[in-house]
Amino acid sequence: MKGPRAAVETARSAAEAARLARRASRKLALLSGEERNRALEAAAQSLERNLAAILQANAEDLRAAQGLVRTGEITQAMLARLRVDEEAVSGMAEKVRSVARLADPLGRTLSRTELDQGLVLSKETCPLGVVAVVFESRPDVVPQVASLALKSGNAILLKGGREAAASNRVLGSLWQEALAGCGLPEGAAGMLATRSDVQELLALDRDVDLLVPRGGKDFVAAISRQSRIPVLGHGAGVCHVYVHERADLEKARRIVLDAKVDYPAACNAAETLLVDAAVAGRFLPAMVRALSEAGVEVRGCERTRAIVGPEAARAAAPDDWGAEYGDLVLAVRVVDDADQAIAHIHEYGSSHTEAIVTEDAAAADRFLDEVDAAGVYHNASTRFADGYRYGLGAEVGISNGKLHARGPMGLEGLTTYKYKLRGSGQTAGDYKRGRRFTHRPL
Repeated sequence: MKGPRAAVETARSAAEAARLARRASRKLALLSGEERNRALEAAAQSLERNLAAILQANAEDLRAAQGLVRTGEITQAMLARLRVDEEAVSGMAEKVRSVARLADPLGRTLSRTELDQGLVLSKETCPLGVVAVVFESRPDVVPQVASLALKSGNAILLKGGREAAASNRVLGSLWQEALAGCGLPEGAAGMLATRSDVQELLALDRDVDLLVPRGGKDFVAAISRQSRIPVLGHGAGVCHVYVHERADLEKARRIVLDAKVDYPAACNAAETLLVDAAVAGRFLPAMVRALSEAGVEVRGCERTRAIVGPEAARAAAPDDWGAEYGDLVLAVRVVDDADQAIAHIHEYGSSHTEAIVTEDAAAADRFLDEVDAAGVYHNASTRFADGYRYGLGAEVGISNGKLHARGPMGLEGLTTYKYKLRGSGQTAGDYKRGRRFTHRPL
């Protein structure tokens, strides 16, 4: 691959990129579903063809990131999210194709109402316009988010962290070239390069319709405070697994290990284990042993340490209960009952994903109904909180909030709607002079 490709306009200011994206968004909204899918397939093929270039760029990032870890500028969790291998590139291409296979989200009629004879109001889906995503570490965010944006007819602006600069540059250029080769407008997928671009971006509310920051809690909060653009934060993942007194303990063991160990750097990994006192004595010794064998450091409450021994679990500090470790560390607390477990989750959780393990259907239903989170699970690992696993193709991020989108955000979160009114000469004044609305659903 020849150096940085011309397709990535690193010299373009954020304001210029946003204006170009706005112009592109108006053209993207008019493309047919077939045209958008054809460009997605071209992008997927480009990822596969350029495997070596992607891995080479990622290796460059990993070498530089090792030094950033040593100086404390990035965490081990961020380093883990940065790594890309052949399987990961294959996964990127598959997620792009899975987005292409989804139903077209645009032009769907949500409702039709006859206001009067010859006067019909329809509510139809349409793109948001321009979406900007600022993210840390994970290079796979580039094709995931760009594919969802394209499928939903939106232009996208992407700004990754410096730790993934080479990987993002290659992935961004490949994406831009694939879209250009299919005749899509310049600016459909823009890449921002510098920290100053982010500061400039935050004020571009005229040209950017939605800003999605993806990263740690402090990062998301800082972006949200400064932006004049509507922000949908990819929030912190302080996720819990609660082992109820009527849990199948072997099932609970498997779920806890998966939730913590499968990919500890992910925002949907479990950070705290809550165990009913009624089963703690039978469950915790073997569970803590299995966690230790998997390399997990356990930080337990006094009751936990009394059961497993102080050598098996460090004493949990007050800050541990609200911590998002992103690493092989798990806080463990023994609770009296479901009331205490739910209260703990509401006090320390981040409204991301919470799970109960129980064979008691009534207890499960209560947990699912009462726990206030974007995802609430029964007898399943928190690791299922993912756009691809939900069948959304990919995700822009996972929202902990309740407005516009909640949980893994896919195509639906990137669309809005407009009202289209088709009349036959009516005026509002007609209805002041005795003419009546019918307001008949169609």
